[in-house]
Amino acid sequence: MTVRRILAALALTAMVAAGCANSGDQPGPKQSIGTIGGAILGGFLGSKVGGGKGQLWATGAGAAVGALIGSEFGKSLDRADRIYAARTTQAALEHTKSGQTSTWSNPDSGNSGKVTPTETFQRADGTYCREFQQTVTVGGETQQAYGTACRQPDGSWKII
Repeated sequence: MTVRRILAALALTAMVAAGCANSGDQPGPKQSIGTIGGAILGGFLGSKVGGGKGQLWATGAGAAVGALIGSEFGKSLDRADRIYAARTTQAALEHTKSGQTSTWSNPDSGNSGKVTPTETFQRADGTYCREFQQTVTVGGETQQAYGTACRQPDGSWKII
């Protein structure tokens, strides 16, 4: 098998694996990078096994396994950012005065965010709610959002 055919098989498998790597939420950039990187590495290692059609099969299988492993690794990194953000948001809504900002930062990814409760009110049914502003910086790009969360019977805050 020529190097050109191996590279073509790797590229195709990486693209297919990246498209199939997620089963619900949109994948984060780390998950996509992990999927593609894992597919390429797995395909390269698989291409070193056997010859002829067996080599092509091993390349595809290696790429698929590599994509799965890389995707899971990348997803866990994206998940860490979401955990930092969720914990900070819950704490800010529960303990921070309106107008005061709580921050989070993931030292592994370099991503960060801020949560600022802006107003507290009570609905007609007695439920306490808070409006808040959230800023998240991922890969140097900052996004801002506004939302409302209401306190649940278990003490957690649910964004509505």
